Amino acid sequence: MKTNPIKKRRRYNHSSKATGSSRPNGQPLSVPVSIEQIVQAVKKMKKNDQRALIEDLLAATSPDYLASIREAREDYRRGRVRTHHDVFSKLK
Repeated sequence: MKTNPIKKRRRYNHSSKATGSSRPNGQPLSVPVSIEQIVQAVKKMKKNDQRALIEDLLAATSPDYLASIREAREDYRRGRVRTHHDVFSKLK
């Protein structure tokens, strides 16, 4: 069974139970929503919630994004990291 790449911890609530977006038989309910309605709803969100939503969208739609996160975590675990000073002091 594949695990969902989207973070389990969310600050915004979009579950079908909370919004009533599923039918009693468990099938999804199609609700037409315009892009403008989505944009306006996102604009009303707190900045942290906006960032979390964008990150979740990237994770759900971009295998490259998920691979880069896995790679970065593995680098960190193995100690393959550089300090801010190490990286930027060489640029001078």
